[in-house]
Amino acid sequence: MIVSDNNPGTAGNSRDRHVIGVDFGTLSGRALVVRVSDGAELGTAVHDYRHGVMDECLAATGEPLPPDWALQDPQDYLEVLRVAVPAAVTAAGIDPASVIGIGTDFTACTVLPVLADGTPLCQLPGFAGRPHAYPKLWKHHAAQPQADRINELAQETGQDWLGRYGGKISSEWEFAKGLQLLEEDPVLYRRAQRWIEAADWIVWQLAGTETRNACTAGYKGIFQDGKYPSSEFLALLDPRFAHFATDKLARSIMPLGARAGSLTAGAAGLTGLPAGIAVAVGNVDAHVTPPAAGVTEPGQMVAIMGTSTCHVMNGDHLAQVPGMCGVVDGGIVPGWWGYEAGQSGVGDIFAWFAEHGVPGRYAQEAARRGVTLLDLLSEQAARLQAGAHGLVALDWQSGNRSVLVDHHLSGVIAGLTLATTAPEIYRALIESTAFGTRKIMSTFTEAGVPVSELVIAGGLTRDPTVMQIYADVTRRPLSLIDSAQGPALGSAMHAAVAAGLYPDIGAAATAMGRRRSAVYRPRAADADVYDELYAEYELLHDYFGRGANEVLHRLRGIRDRALRPQHHAAVPGAWARR
Repeated sequence: MIVSDNNPGTAGNSRDRHVIGVDFGTLSGRALVVRVSDGAELGTAVHDYRHGVMDECLAATGEPLPPDWALQDPQDYLEVLRVAVPAAVTAAGIDPASVIGIGTDFTACTVLPVLADGTPLCQLPGFAGRPHAYPKLWKHHAAQPQADRINELAQETGQDWLGRYGGKISSEWEFAKGLQLLEEDPVLYRRAQRWIEAADWIVWQLAGTETRNACTAGYKGIFQDGKYPSSEFLALLDPRFAHFATDKLARSIMPLGARAGSLTAGAAGLTGLPAGIAVAVGNVDAHVTPPAAGVTEPGQMVAIMGTSTCHVMNGDHLAQVPGMCGVVDGGIVPGWWGYEAGQSGVGDIFAWFAEHGVPGRYAQEAARRGVTLLDLLSEQAARLQAGAHGLVALDWQSGNRSVLVDHHLSGVIAGLTLATTAPEIYRALIESTAFGTRKIMSTFTEAGVPVSELVIAGGLTRDPTVMQIYADVTRRPLSLIDSAQGPALGSAMHAAVAAGLYPDIGAAATAMGRRRSAVYRPRAADADVYDELYAEYELLHDYFGRGANEVLHRLRGIRDRALRPQHHAAVPGAWARR
């Protein structure tokens, strides 16, 4: 039911009211115009980040970056607001005066150091050449040593919050990255007055006030039961780190769907939207998506599949799931416990193989037929019989997010012969990511959080080969979100709640969200083969991932030592001496 509202920017009746959702992804940002009454998507626009992901060198100086770094430029985020939002409004053919709210979502943990007024340190004079001054993207995994120390100390001292994260926090998260900043560039650490998720920083630019959302604070900032880890615990990591939470984070955490503030005059000029409209509290791309699929109840797992995959679901009770990314009260939908797990590489693995592992004749055939190389590989992989390639792979080319929580692991392909073809390897890689999802689902079920429905969202829903293999491997029917822009739609729905058009996100999901049930169904014969292959996957998973053989860690160490001389200007402490 739509409720009344008196917000500035309201024009006409409810059918004429619109909200904007802006989804900040890994390489680009997308704006989407949505009709409030029924969730109809009227216009969209995408703007690519000019700097993309800085993982080899710093754009400002060309200085090489060490392994496992991934940075971004915050100016790229503002350019999305300047370019994509007005373009989406134009594409929708609506009067901007009919827009009554804007909501945003971000990759996470993507975190940056800023001054008390929100100015990013990389924009200060003299700091453009210091890598630690930039936002660290979610796929920045160089803080693994710091994450290891936090986990070891938390286990030794019996920190009660550790169980909420399956026994380990990730190198992707706020505290690990913050400790890395302190240890490798203490000058910048002291200069940083705030350590803030990009999800909250972009809302700050829109509404003019600093806010923190319950999702990133809980999952990425270790904010549980109204508090962060204690200063006593943080001091044991490093005395200089004792006041990290009290000095650089925020204790006023806002629930999802709340109104962070109103669009400032400056932000109105940037976006072309009316000043004073509602700005929703920030959110994470994965966690904002379930309502867009009409998913707000416990037991429905949503896998948001793109460059990586996030697995999120609501639960009606608190449980400890080994290797989960976190369980947070109200972390997805207020009123339920929100659970998260994930895989650090999925679409990224497919893209890596297409770029580096495929003979040129495949690219030539794709060009001749006018299709992408990935589409050609998927088409040819679909023709193969399950198990006929004789391969099994581990999906760790970007480390393991769940359930091992170890980004120093790496990928494995077993069973290669001189007769193995590129489509066979590609199919094995697809299967490996499906096995990873099955491992996550079984871990949740064994921990007392059963999965009743598997819903898929994200860019990979367009690939029928991937979807069918996932149905076969998991032995589950796959429901699909009925939108190509799940995160942006979810953000727009939260904007509608923040603007007062719906009483809560559950009501918004009923009116505006949608999915198609059981689009892909498991095939019994292939599922039987995959049961056998999954048993082999589990053996390799535990052998390489649980300490039986540390060869992957040793190889990582050898690689890092070999690369370090090439990055002598970027090793720990280099910037601190400048």
